[in-house]
Amino acid sequence: MTGFASAKGERGAFSWGWELRSVNAKGLDLRLRVPDWLEGLEAALRTDLARSVARGNVTLSLRLTRNDTAAGAALNTEVLAAALDALARIEAEAMARGVALAPPRASDLLGLRGMMEAAPDEVDNAALVARLRAELGPLIAAFLDMRQAEGRALEQVLRDQLGQVTGLVETAARLAEARKPAVAEALRGNLARVLGNAEGADPDRVAQELAMIAVKADVTEELDRLRAHVGAAGDLLDAGGAVGRKLDFLMQEFNREANTLCSKSQNAELTKVGLELKAVIDQMREQVQNVE
Repeated sequence: MTGFASAKGERGAFSWGWELRSVNAKGLDLRLRVPDWLEGLEAALRTDLARSVARGNVTLSLRLTRNDTAAGAALNTEVLAAALDALARIEAEAMARGVALAPPRASDLLGLRGMMEAAPDEVDNAALVARLRAELGPLIAAFLDMRQAEGRALEQVLRDQLGQVTGLVETAARLAEARKPAVAEALRGNLARVLGNAEGADPDRVAQELAMIAVKADVTEELDRLRAHVGAAGDLLDAGGAVGRKLDFLMQEFNREANTLCSKSQNAELTKVGLELKAVIDQMREQVQNVE
């Protein structure tokens, strides 16, 4: 679920930079850092993101800068009128005294303090929000492209791990079949002990104890469920889409069956295979945290 995308844009006196990033999380946690004076922007962006992302800790940042010089400058007519009036009086006084003055230049007037001022730039918030929201689409697309590229690599890792689980399950099945004579011998010994202490006992209770002994030695159901879980995980990977939570739940079921297999194995080799299964399943569980 990791991903990153960035973009830049500008409109009128404004320029901005986007950053969209995500890390792993069990659910969807959206964190937006946008200017609060743009009314409606955060809610709109949150809605757009929620439509595209289903899982992960997602952070969207917008840095918005206003460039006041972009608005240009305007001539202050009041200051200009006052300057021209003063200039006329100065020229009249100079002529009266017979003093010749050099002709004034426009640049001299423009350099006077207050002659030029920043032109007022009214901000159309609605248009700016619309422009920013329109830019989110390409940003999300680039972000999802990165996540999907990672997802394709992760899918192959998970399929390889499912293949390992399948191989270990079949090895466990062969070991379980090979241990049947030893299990049968152990079962006969347990049966003899139960029957030897069954005088005066409730027949139903004796039957229950015998059934419990047999169940504790049989791992067929655990192996069958592990095969079913492998098939279900493969189907989820084939289906695509947001399957991370379903896979996460399935990993718990994988682990439960592997634990039961180890507890019922009564065989060193079968226990070893069960522990290897648990190791692979734990690796899968870690990888599934990266799946949306």
